[in-house]
Amino acid sequence: MNGKNRSDVKIGIHVQVVQKQDQRSGKLTDGTVERILTNSLTHPHGIKVQLVGGIVGRVQNII
Repeated sequence: MNGKNRSDVKIGIHVQVVQKQDQRSGKLTDGTVERILTNSLTHPHGIKVQLVGGIVGRVQNII
């Protein structure tokens, strides 16, 4: 399971995302998925999600 397939990402799971401003540094942020924002089945940079608390980023790891 990785963050590139929409089928692996479910609401309520714990993930690590990279936010837009952290893409160069690669800093990851932990959180719980509240909404899935990417409509396509896959995305090469990770599925975009909104975490509880409002943080938006692309899934890098599923914990």
